Amino acid sequence: MENTKNLRSWLKAFNLEHPLVIAGPCSAETEEQVLKIAHQLKDSDATAMRAGIWKPRTRPGNFEGVGAIGLKWMQRAKQETGLLLATEVANKNHVDLALEADFDILWIGARSTVSPFIVQEIADALKGTDKIVLVKNPVNPDLSLWLGAVERLQSADIKNLGVIHRGFSTYEKTNFRNNPEWQIAIDLQSRFPDLPLFLDPSHIAGRRDIIFDLCQTALDLNYDGFIIETHNDPDNAWSDAAQQILPKRLKEITEELKIRKEKEESLAFNNKLNTLRTQIDLIDMQLIASMGKRMKIADEIGLLKKENNVAILQAQRWNKILERMNALGKEEHLSEQFIERVFKAIHQESIEHQHNILSKNKH
Repeated sequence: MENTKNLRSWLKAFNLEHPLVIAGPCSAETEEQVLKIAHQLKDSDATAMRAGIWKPRTRPGNFEGVGAIGLKWMQRAKQETGLLLATEVANKNHVDLALEADFDILWIGARSTVSPFIVQEIADALKGTDKIVLVKNPVNPDLSLWLGAVERLQSADIKNLGVIHRGFSTYEKTNFRNNPEWQIAIDLQSRFPDLPLFLDPSHIAGRRDIIFDLCQTALDLNYDGFIIETHNDPDNAWSDAAQQILPKRLKEITEELKIRKEKEESLAFNNKLNTLRTQIDLIDMQLIASMGKRMKIADEIGLLKKENNVAILQAQRWNKILERMNALGKEEHLSEQFIERVFKAIHQESIEHQHNILSKNKH
């Protein structure tokens, strides 16, 4: 990507002393709801109010947004509170209506980012605009697809670009609605450090109780702000009720979050150090999760061996594993001594798991 040096300049125009916060309901439901939330957000760190006007749903029959009438409700909210306006656009018609309503921030959703055809249609409709345009990561974990969407918008002479990290879909059950896959966002940030990066903790979490922790992790990774679903009556929201928070809680979160800054002369050092340490923390968590999965498979092997009266230790298999891991470790500049210590510990844990299974109900 070229000409990324000025991409963060639009953030400076806000002259904020904190990360940029975009907040508001998953969906605009009624005019009363929109206005009530807007006035509650006015007393928070929110700079812009978000609301879904058109809601692309996975399956038909669910609430798919109030449509263009919601734009008028949002306009009134802006007039009464001064908050900027943000919404998702998924086609040329959405873009035209949002621009006509003078929305300040438009974002392209995860389902749209997966389609170069849709992104190109939106880019053509936005050509030359000075509005802020944000691109959510695609549903699937594909960095090239994410960057390709940004490049299409940049080619349309849209300079005020940024990206939103909202996590990635997975078939596996995890603690998240969408797996963060932090490393993908880290790779994007490392390659294009001047591209503003925002976190959507609501869609990653799928529930409100871990919103704060996700936001703090994002700050530790030098994200530029958040887009957080905020509702005056979350439990009765018409869409995504479990992941929305009260405006009061939003205010508490932004007050509790720590922007890790030290003395001015060491600011760059501390920011970089905290970013690297957070990356290590995330990888460590992935290692633990992988080890847990490995031991579950070891348990299955133990059950299979028990059913077939097979000994736990298979020396030939173990030697092949160690030989293969040493070769892979060498490619990653890891010493044989380190690889052997790690995998002997893993092997011992697997043996203990299988021993427990074979010993169960033995007597």
